[in-house]
Amino acid sequence: MHISRDGNSSVTMADECDVSRMVTKFFLNTCRLNSHPSLSKRDIQAAVCCGVAVATHPPGNEEVQYIPLVTGSVAEFYVEPMLPYAGDIDIMHHYNNELAIPQGHPPPTQLPAKFHHYVKVHEITNTHLSGYVYLLLRYILIKCIDTDNYNCIERDESPWLYFIPQMDHNGHSEHGPAVTTKYNDTSALLSVDFVRCIRCLVWPPQADVWPTRHRNYGWPDSATLDRVVTNGCDVVGVAHRQCKQLEPMGKFQWRLSFSRAEIVLINSWMPVQQIVYHMLRYFIKIGRLADCADNAGAGTLSNYHIKTLMLWSCELKSRSWWTGDLNLVRICVELLYTFSVWLTDTSCPHYFINDNYCNLLDNSFNVGSVASKLMSIDEKYLSTWFVNNYIGKCAQFCPDNVSRLFSDSTSSMDLQTALSEIIEFRQKTSLTGLWRVFYFAEKLIAVYMPRRPNCLTTRTFVYWKNELTKIDRRFSVYFLAVSLLQIACIVLTKGFNNELMNVLTIIPELNSNQGCNVFYLRKTNLNTSELVEFLQKSAVGHLTTYRQLVARDFGSAVTIVTTDFEALYAYKRGDYQRCLQSSTQNVHALLYARRMPGFLILSMFVQLLDDDIVSLTALRLFVKPQGRKDDHLFCITQLTLSLYLMTQCQLKLRHSVTSLAKTLHCVKVAQRKYPHVRTLDHLTFKLIQRKVQVLQKQ
Repeated sequence: MHISRDGNSSVTMADECDVSRMVTKFFLNTCRLNSHPSLSKRDIQAAVCCGVAVATHPPGNEEVQYIPLVTGSVAEFYVEPMLPYAGDIDIMHHYNNELAIPQGHPPPTQLPAKFHHYVKVHEITNTHLSGYVYLLLRYILIKCIDTDNYNCIERDESPWLYFIPQMDHNGHSEHGPAVTTKYNDTSALLSVDFVRCIRCLVWPPQADVWPTRHRNYGWPDSATLDRVVTNGCDVVGVAHRQCKQLEPMGKFQWRLSFSRAEIVLINSWMPVQQIVYHMLRYFIKIGRLADCADNAGAGTLSNYHIKTLMLWSCELKSRSWWTGDLNLVRICVELLYTFSVWLTDTSCPHYFINDNYCNLLDNSFNVGSVASKLMSIDEKYLSTWFVNNYIGKCAQFCPDNVSRLFSDSTSSMDLQTALSEIIEFRQKTSLTGLWRVFYFAEKLIAVYMPRRPNCLTTRTFVYWKNELTKIDRRFSVYFLAVSLLQIACIVLTKGFNNELMNVLTIIPELNSNQGCNVFYLRKTNLNTSELVEFLQKSAVGHLTTYRQLVARDFGSAVTIVTTDFEALYAYKRGDYQRCLQSSTQNVHALLYARRMPGFLILSMFVQLLDDDIVSLTALRLFVKPQGRKDDHLFCITQLTLSLYLMTQCQLKLRHSVTSLAKTLHCVKVAQRKYPHVRTLDHLTFKLIQRKVQVLQKQ
């Protein structure tokens, strides 16, 4: 096979039967099955963003709370392909004082603990369009003081509940019902779509046939069916595309959402089914087949159509169809053919809703040319397309010798060799990639915490800690340390209060029988400096524990010293001898390391640093004010920090010029070995050199 500059390729007849098998092998061996299904950068960002939502209240009502749920691709995929499967993060959230129930369904007398003591209950009524409903305020639930039950007050006459579409500056809906948060281009963060919904704890009658309909191949199984039905559904404020401009329907239509059900079902798929889902989505998106509308108001194909195709296929096809003589390309070709038939017939049946008229396609979809193209796709075409448009992009992430090997492939044998090299590179870098997820999490947790310093409450603390523990318990250790430092910052600037005391009280690690604990704080009258010292010391202990836990698992891929925070705290306390000993050991361990963690210089860590480093960071920010958005500007390596502490301690302890000259030599080695480190590292190296030179001249 020869890959030309324009991305086209030529495959000989002898090669055709091999290429699809190679593509299959490539996807099966590069789509990682995470040790934990939610251990990725996207999952961590989603968890942190949900914590921000929990810390937010609707305008003018501090008692009402948001209850968030991560949906969409981030919640559905447990495989990690080589190219990303998610372009954004979807978070649904509902108020804890609102509820929806099907028409004619009795109001509940008990609710989950997250709900408010005063709850408005809206009744769901059908519109003329299947899947779209109206909401009518029908009941008010008031929780009894002495029991968990709710009393019900019926409302006789109430207007339909309306929603306010999210608009851009031109007055057009930005992204359906979503409020989108975007980040700067230099950030690794995905945009986040927040969608307000109303929770329905009951499985809707519009889909009452779904749990009991006949299934030949046993998917979903009974346990999965029960879990889906128990989760109920949601109602989202968005009108049908044909009604958005019509009054009053455009303001009063809501859509039944089965996102909770989809998460459960897609997570129950076999890995091969998740991989096929990823391949189909990528092909439709990159092949620009979704851009099928050529007039305003026309419908467009979306991931939801592919999701619906996959859900039906998983139910209607046997397990052996997916796994026997496994060929991912052939599976994709057959599914695309089925999809082309749907497009030709303008019929995409909703997976959950019973009504035969609930069609996800209609005459507004201009898909004739797309249907013809999909109908003509065969195994040869699709396998070649994935080689050029997917594997070719993956090769760009590999070392130059591997990417050149792929580009120079002129035969099936050459291509097989190139793909094997890419697969091997992917597998070799698995541990390094996972470490980058941890480093990303450290930055994200530390960056988000100070943005809402007044929202560090018992509720938000418990939510963040629990969600991070679900991803990996090490993150909760790091989060606890960051929280303690954040509390110390608040105490220094605004003083101690009951809410902060309540947060400290619910931290088990601070309430053991060993040493100083929160109950001791209550009984004594510590001054501000003593309290801050207690918080800082506890935080440093947990940061050190975190370093040890991470070093244990990633030490073969990254050189991680575990005493950098202890050395920093010793310097702050004036224990220069101990700081020097630790820093010297750290320099020797890091000086010739291939990879090492960074040290974040953010607001809660500033209290552990000396004035020179803080001033240097401020100067960097003054010179480049847009750096406020660039997290890398607030980071130095562990080696740079250790060299700086080593120099400072030598100066404080009045070491000889000869001793300082050895440190200066280490700085020069670091400058030569790491020429591409961050600007702040280079500035710190210059500062060290300047300090030593001043002493040498004396």
